[in-house]
Amino acid sequence: MKLHTAALRALSAEGLPRTYWVLWTGTLVNRLGSFVIPFLALYLTRERGFTPEQAGLVVSLNGLGFMLASPLGGTLADRLGRRITLAGGLWAGACAMLLLGFSRSPGQIAVAAFLLGLLGELYRPAVSATVADVVPPEDRPRAYGLIYWVVNVGYALAIPMAGLLAGQSYQRLFVLDAITTSLYGVIIWVMVPETRPRHVREQERHTHGSPLAAMLRPFRDPVYVAFCLPIFFTAMLFHQNQMALPLDLAAKGLTSAQYGTVLAVNGVLIVTLQPFVGRVQRGHRRSVLLAIASALTGLGYGMHVLSTNVPLAMMAVAVWTLGEMAQSPVAASVVADLAPPEIRGSYQGAYHMMWGLASCAAPALGGWTLGRYGSGTLWFMCLTLGLGAAGWHLAIAGARGRRLRGEHAEPSLRLD
Repeated sequence: MKLHTAALRALSAEGLPRTYWVLWTGTLVNRLGSFVIPFLALYLTRERGFTPEQAGLVVSLNGLGFMLASPLGGTLADRLGRRITLAGGLWAGACAMLLLGFSRSPGQIAVAAFLLGLLGELYRPAVSATVADVVPPEDRPRAYGLIYWVVNVGYALAIPMAGLLAGQSYQRLFVLDAITTSLYGVIIWVMVPETRPRHVREQERHTHGSPLAAMLRPFRDPVYVAFCLPIFFTAMLFHQNQMALPLDLAAKGLTSAQYGTVLAVNGVLIVTLQPFVGRVQRGHRRSVLLAIASALTGLGYGMHVLSTNVPLAMMAVAVWTLGEMAQSPVAASVVADLAPPEIRGSYQGAYHMMWGLASCAAPALGGWTLGRYGSGTLWFMCLTLGLGAAGWHLAIAGARGRRLRGEHAEPSLRLD
């Protein structure tokens, strides 16, 4: 009964506006159809005959598009507005998804994978900026936590179904993913108003700052850059599940359906435990939480050296899932707190760019390491990288804490 009450409080709509809940609902719809990316490596190797190294390069091209989309999407959200960037990005991403699904030659597939990353990820910084626009600072960790939670509700339901569909027809994965992405765009266009702060829009009429300058401004913020670097290294670990992990588990004899079951542990644990994470984290320094998250992520991926069957693979996934749960809402709230209101989209874009850069580099490096040196070396490197990122978070905590205490008065922002 106590656990049930705690979960209801964590999921309470109190203090969160209608626009936020429209985004939340649209995110659920979209994630229920997120079929393609988790199975892209298997699709390329099993259906299209790519080698692990070739598949890694194609998945990395998708990540390159993601990397470029993040600052571009953030700048568009600041310049054109959140609503048009959200809806337009989602519809463009749906078209790119269909293009990839119907491409056949290696060259066409490579181009389509890049376009899917570029067009399909434009909307993400706009979502984060919209949340920062409409949710007060003290509620942002909870708001980002609930977005993260619903992403994984959809993920937990979609992955096993995608595993079954992949055994019948990979083509269906692309079509259904495109449909749900388009539907999310319709929800945004019909129900979400423009949330960019009015004073920012009025100020923009009298200034002519370069969009490129706004895009680069986060990277001239030393405190922000110091925060993003360990985020990037941790993201490099997370993105091993795009390429190296499915290929390693397949080499150990797991089927597509079994891989879907293993990966579903990630979503199931988040769906079950995420409502309580915020309560556990409350009152603790964010730098410590981020360090714990990176360490758990490294440990979990390091444990994949032992993933010779489904239960052991599920155990490793469970450990790095705990790291993911600890990091996601905390990191998003730090970005929102550090960003000046007039360029929230650009700061969110720079943050998502770290994930895009990791999704670009990780599959190629993971596939190359796996093919050249074997899974043991790869998973040991993941463990080392996670522990290094954890130490970095602790080392930079003082500078970020001084910055936030100097700019904000809210007690919720002092625990850094």
